[in-house]
Amino acid sequence: MAQKRDYYEVLGLSKGASDDEIKRAYRKLAKQYHPDVNKEPGAEEKFKEINEAYETLSDPNKKARYDQYGFEDPTQGFGGAGFDGANFGGFDDILNAFFGGGRSQRQSSNSPRRGRDVEHQMNITFEEAVYGCKKRIRLSVDDNCPHCGGNGAEPGSTTSTCAKCGGRGRVIMQTRTLFGMSRTEAVCPDCNGRGKTFTHKCSECHGTGRVRRPKEVEITIPAGIQSGQSLRMAGYGESGFNGGENGDLYIEFICGEHESFKRDGQDIILEIPLSITQAALGDTIKVPTIDGDVEVKIPQGTQPGTKLRLRGRGTKNPKGGSSRGDQYVICNVIVPKSLSKKEKQILEEFQKEEKEEKQSPWDNFINGFRRIFNGK
Repeated sequence: MAQKRDYYEVLGLSKGASDDEIKRAYRKLAKQYHPDVNKEPGAEEKFKEINEAYETLSDPNKKARYDQYGFEDPTQGFGGAGFDGANFGGFDDILNAFFGGGRSQRQSSNSPRRGRDVEHQMNITFEEAVYGCKKRIRLSVDDNCPHCGGNGAEPGSTTSTCAKCGGRGRVIMQTRTLFGMSRTEAVCPDCNGRGKTFTHKCSECHGTGRVRRPKEVEITIPAGIQSGQSLRMAGYGESGFNGGENGDLYIEFICGEHESFKRDGQDIILEIPLSITQAALGDTIKVPTIDGDVEVKIPQGTQPGTKLRLRGRGTKNPKGGSSRGDQYVICNVIVPKSLSKKEKQILEEFQKEEKEEKQSPWDNFINGFRRIFNGK
């Protein structure tokens, strides 16, 4: 018998991982190895191993026992012969008498179980992310078979309690090891965990109780959503088992870029070109924002790379509220590559004036450098 791998290793986690880390790791791996999407050899066994690990680590009580005892949990067996794996009543009674609870306190496989969560990536434009919008998407999810109502039996066939597991859906498997007798819990092979057997399987789902069905969902995208953020839609995931609640739908957004605007969280960044005269003398110009053009005063003597702040001109908070980010205008001073005769004459006069008054940036730099170098 192959030795079982550590549950934390199966999910790619370190011991002591949080509930959120366990859930995220499970969702990622279950999606990767689900038999419906992964047809590689061994994928189904891997998927079962992942589910077994998650079943233990997602339950606080099971996780605590596993962290303490590993696979040799003393509350799950007594190491010696004399207990028949099929004798569920006697085994449960013994656990109850010694430990105040046994399998009767656990959730059986045919109890109501929550459906799996569904993850979906959505590409949206810059404008859709900034202003918000509504979109419709089509998903393919596992749902209860409409022909049999999810019980796996052909309508009209006879259904009875599984004789092997007594209706619990799980059985205790006993194996002899070097350390004695080991007991593990597994899905009942006769009823596949349903706790019931029937004379004829459903002709639509072939006894699984589940079918793959398309689902159309309308999404309300909040204004200000950012790339990497997710929207949770409760109850829009896969349907539950045995009357359990549906899973949730998680939509991760990938936002497109704009030709001019750039985003930094809720802030908007825009680079604008300024002429030498606008930067030196100052000006009032119209600047684009996501709300439309606004007038902005360019201060006299604005330097290249100066950042001007427009309060409240950024995006809304996708979580709600009235707060908004800001828009930052970065001033790029453009030096002309060619000049008219008159422009050249004006600049030469300006250069001459600077030299006479020794106020040019170069004069200031070289004079300062000489003072430092000469110790003055």
